[in-house]
Amino acid sequence: MKNIIRILFVLVLVSFSVCSHAQAPPPPPENAQTGGGGSTGPVGGGGAPIDGSLTIFLAMIAAYGGWKLYVAMKEKNKTDNPARVN
Repeated sequence: MKNIIRILFVLVLVSFSVCSHAQAPPPPPENAQTGGGGSTGPVGGGGAPIDGSLTIFLAMIAAYGGWKLYVAMKEKNKTDNPARVN
């Protein structure tokens, strides 16, 4: 069981390091000489990708759900079959 946790931990670290790259700064405004605002682009994060973090988050949720299911099934098997000792 400890090996599975270690492997899962390493996979999460590797996938996080691969998916979390720094981004280039946004381009300067078109009227940078005057210093005025007035951008016509999207409001907010400027199109920052969220797919890498979202994938990691969903994988962690699935792993947590699988763990809870495993523990619940293990407890159920203990109560269903008390003569059998693991």
